[in-house]
Amino acid sequence: MIFILFIFGIVLTVWGLYRMKTDDGLFGKKQKNKNIFNLILLGQASGIGQFLSGILCIIIGIIAFVMK
Repeated sequence: MIFILFIFGIVLTVWGLYRMKTDDGLFGKKQKNKNIFNLILLGQASGIGQFLSGILCIIIGIIAFVMK
């Protein structure tokens, strides 16, 4: 089960990085501003949200492995 959490975290992290580089936003000229606006507007569906969720899954997997 912990292995699945690691894999899911890695997939979310990579997908979030990809989305941060390729997504267009409604406002902003720089990609950073577009990503922040997408995070506020879309939440988890944005690239930053997926990236942070992937990091969180990996951290929870490490904590679960240590506690086991």
